[in-house]
Amino acid sequence: MPTTHIAAEIDPYLQPSMSLRNRAARALWGLAHLLLIRWTPRPLHVWRAFVLRCFGAKLGPHCRIYPAAEIWAPWNLICEDAVAIANGAVIYNALPLHLGSHATVSQQAYLCGSTHDLDDPAFPMISSPIRLGAYAWVAARAVVCPGVTVGDGAVLGLGSIATRDLKPWTVYAGSPARELRARSRQ
Repeated sequence: MPTTHIAAEIDPYLQPSMSLRNRAARALWGLAHLLLIRWTPRPLHVWRAFVLRCFGAKLGPHCRIYPAAEIWAPWNLICEDAVAIANGAVIYNALPLHLGSHATVSQQAYLCGSTHDLDDPAFPMISSPIRLGAYAWVAARAVVCPGVTVGDGAVLGLGSIATRDLKPWTVYAGSPARELRARSRQ
């Protein structure tokens, strides 16, 4: 069967998902991350918070964002006090992403705030905000999908995938994540 080619200027698959301004801002942020954050020693949390704030992040006091954490759009990052984002964590936040007080995002966890409309030939990006409540914990290699709220004190276990909201003070695991038990509030 012959392949039909569409001219590049009208092919919806070749059109960018984001505006030129957004792409330029992310390129500038990527360069700043490489030059000012990525190489810094682990204890320099205050410096990294300063750089993130220069790019519009709203960070409360005592946030610990590690040098190898990947934040797609710092201007869409809102962290209350004492939030931790570990090395290797990916924050894909095309829309505002809110982390409550003492929330933790562990190594290689992925907070994915966007996907694409697979039924539209243009494959446009669809974004939904993510929210982690106070004292919530997203464990290593766990994934939080677009639009999900992780309730206060909820835990998403190792390698689990949250496709819907997680109830407060509850432990979840699996793919998709299933409720396992209540979490102690000590």
